[in-house]
Amino acid sequence: MTHLSVEMLAADATAPITTAGHAQLGIAVLAGIAVIVLLITKFKLHAFLSLIIGSLVLGAVAGAPLDKAIASFSTGLGTTVAGTGVLIALGAVLGKLLADSGGADQIVDTILAKAGRRAMPWAMVLIAGIVGLPIFFEVGIVLLIPVVLLVAKRGNFSLMRIGIPALAGLSVMHGLIPPHPGPLAAIDAVKANLGVTLALGVVIAIPAAIIAGPVFSRYAARWVDITPPEKMVPERASEELEKRPGFGITVATVLLPVVMMLAKALVDVVVDDPKDGLQRAFDVVGSPLIALLTAVVVAMFTLGRSAGFTRGRIASTVEKSLGPIAGVLLIVGAGGGFKQTLVDSGVGRMILEISQHWNISTLLLAWLIAVAIRLATGSATVATISAAGLVAPLAAEMSTTHAALLVLAIGAGSLFFSHVNDAGFWMVKEYFGMDVGQTLKTWSVMETLISVVGIVGVLLLSLVV
Repeated sequence: MTHLSVEMLAADATAPITTAGHAQLGIAVLAGIAVIVLLITKFKLHAFLSLIIGSLVLGAVAGAPLDKAIASFSTGLGTTVAGTGVLIALGAVLGKLLADSGGADQIVDTILAKAGRRAMPWAMVLIAGIVGLPIFFEVGIVLLIPVVLLVAKRGNFSLMRIGIPALAGLSVMHGLIPPHPGPLAAIDAVKANLGVTLALGVVIAIPAAIIAGPVFSRYAARWVDITPPEKMVPERASEELEKRPGFGITVATVLLPVVMMLAKALVDVVVDDPKDGLQRAFDVVGSPLIALLTAVVVAMFTLGRSAGFTRGRIASTVEKSLGPIAGVLLIVGAGGGFKQTLVDSGVGRMILEISQHWNISTLLLAWLIAVAIRLATGSATVATISAAGLVAPLAAEMSTTHAALLVLAIGAGSLFFSHVNDAGFWMVKEYFGMDVGQTLKTWSVMETLISVVGIVGVLLLSLVV
């Protein structure tokens, strides 16, 4: 069997891989992913450890010396954490300030007060979209589920009619919109423009959230008619606060990094001169690090101080926000290590060579790869990072907009059909008091709708941009 070490590939990176080499690399990919899936699902091993072991198995089966495989994994982990880890941490701080200050509750209460009965599902998807922008999916669920349960109970709504739109808004943000970990990691892997990806992601996210949220909730409410479980209504964060920030300033704070990043993307398109002073200034202002850091500093005043927090309380909130994301950072970093092992072993180049003979869109191929990994591992983040590593070479000749669409195709695929190997599946099941069958008919179908609408939107946009 032909041995394909990292060192050998680096020596002649342009030489085509032989048929035997393709077969060996294909087996290596399947072995690596199979080990990760087996360890996560069968042995309940943490995804971080599973990704490390899977990366080493991939390198070994591909014929790479063990020390080279370890070096590839370490390089990928370090690069990914350096590129996205700080952003994830800043997003966590912003989300914690939003939650603890009562800002999230203020957004929720204000929109619900303005919405009539018929508009309530639309209000819920809007709330989830705004609140879910700077925070992780799991945190968003914890924040919004009490609101969903209260609204359903007080307004005598079907829980599905209110809950599905909220879940759809959160899920769309998680899969398609930076600064969430998956999209950020994919942007870094394929070297896409963050501002362009954000702008196109919003264009795709809106119809996906509408169809999978308010529209689908009509049918979900007929299929599963349940009442809000009393035991799942926890106290809201702002009930202990004497005051909380206003609606306008809260929304402005949440949207500040988005506006800064979109402004950079707009200037890049209009000016298109790297030496221009205006463009260089916006390159700094609109960089994800500066945009999120600015939002966090602003939030300490607009959210923290407005809620009456002392300096000590703000410092405590920031400190508490970082602990829970340790697992996320490690998984994202290990996913980056797995991605780099794929790249250094020649898997990405193999896919590039093979796909040249396929009559299939690169965007659709990326979506299908992400779908397969999502179904196998249950993790949207793992699916996004792994798929991005596999298809990254295909982005080399792409335009800025199509590279962004490649990220969004991967993100859409990573949301496909959440089932029993996904932690989000069990969170939704328990919070809503459903059985497994009911969760499959509602939550799992909703996730699939987002994924399918997402890839359709990506393919349509690819025809016009």
